[in-house]
Amino acid sequence: MDVTHLMPAGMVLIVVLSGCAPERMEAIWPEPRPLGREFAAYKPPDEPLRSSQVSPLEPTGVLRLEEVLRTALLQNPELSATAFEVRAADARAIQAGLLPNPEVELELEEFAGTEELRGVQGAESTFQLSQLIELGGKRAGRLRAAGLQRDLAGWDYEAKRLEVLTEATKAFIDVLVAQDRIALTEETMRLSEQVLQAAEERIKAGKVAAIEATRARVEVSNARREVDHARSAQEAARKRLAASWGSTRPAFERASGTLDAGVLPVPPAEELSKRLAQNPDLARWAVEMASRQAALRVEESKRIPDVTVSGGVRHVNETDDTGFVVKLSFPLVLFDRNQGGILEARYRVAGAEEERRATEVRLAAALAEAYQALLTAYRDVTVIQQEVLPAAQEAFDVATEGYRQGKFGFLDVLDAQRTLVETRGQYLEALSAYHKAVADAERLIGESLGAVTDAPGARREKEGR
Repeated sequence: MDVTHLMPAGMVLIVVLSGCAPERMEAIWPEPRPLGREFAAYKPPDEPLRSSQVSPLEPTGVLRLEEVLRTALLQNPELSATAFEVRAADARAIQAGLLPNPEVELELEEFAGTEELRGVQGAESTFQLSQLIELGGKRAGRLRAAGLQRDLAGWDYEAKRLEVLTEATKAFIDVLVAQDRIALTEETMRLSEQVLQAAEERIKAGKVAAIEATRARVEVSNARREVDHARSAQEAARKRLAASWGSTRPAFERASGTLDAGVLPVPPAEELSKRLAQNPDLARWAVEMASRQAALRVEESKRIPDVTVSGGVRHVNETDDTGFVVKLSFPLVLFDRNQGGILEARYRVAGAEEERRATEVRLAAALAEAYQALLTAYRDVTVIQQEVLPAAQEAFDVATEGYRQGKFGFLDVLDAQRTLVETRGQYLEALSAYHKAVADAERLIGESLGAVTDAPGARREKEGR
């Protein structure tokens, strides 16, 4: 059978069908939250790279927080992986909009038999083109559901972006704290050596027993041990910070920043609660609920059977006659009407509002906890800085000078020194807790706490106090 004259018609049908395929759509990235919006974050190219990614650039020298955040957002491996998931969801949306492929069939009957059917003289050949036609809006529903899933992947990316910002900030704070703790322990060692020197002078003068020098040397040894511990903690903090941009070997010299310079008054809790809706974990639920409705419509569309349309030409060699063949087939919807799929989708739609409410309650509780931690840390910083630390310093200075003059005993000096050291340590811990609580609160509201403090409502409340 010569089927070449049938090919043009078949090709026309295929071209028409292929023209219905969707063009590639650009992935929709959600609008970044205000927090860290000024820093560029990693987004993969339209086409995946064939070779492995270039090794991350390693920051060197003195690091500022801005450089840490900029580097982390561009090189954090978890954020990069989440960004590729957005691209993958975009690819799934493309696939969801494609039409089923047509089928070409060539059938040869009644040949190589006996008698009249010997050879191919009595053969019948059929060339047929079949196309599955989806009914019930399956393709449109599938495409919408995939597009909404892509949008949800974008919200996951935004949530990861804020998480990377928060964790990098807290790691940077840990490095600053570790650096300050080394300075604190070294200062403690210096104070212990001063006390030891004073004790040795009084022993030489015959005013006290030699046991006091022994006690002072013990304090010096303990101070040196604390210095070693502080240096080990600093190295661990440096590695945690480097991990935020995907490195295992930090090459930077030190972190630049002053913990007590960025302490701001805590804004009212109501101002923070107003901004909780900016949290991507909560903002995504409008898309999540639309996605579940779209999934339900997809499942409902499966109740309508699809139709397969076939058309072609049959040629009979014996008579050299040619005729057209048309076939229409569809399943009988008797048993499987996708009842389970529809019921599952309905349950998921019904549970969506409860899940959204649970997310809102969880985030509100987390914000309340972060706010109380922030308020407590701010009060601790303020009290220690303005009251406790000056008093402890004065007590130590008075005790040290009085010991030199013979007015106080060695235990008085030792007690004053320990009080001063503990107070400085408490101040450092309070500063660390404050800045970490700020980072946690900012992650929850998706905005800088400084911007909230400067908001009109917050300013009015401060002025009214």
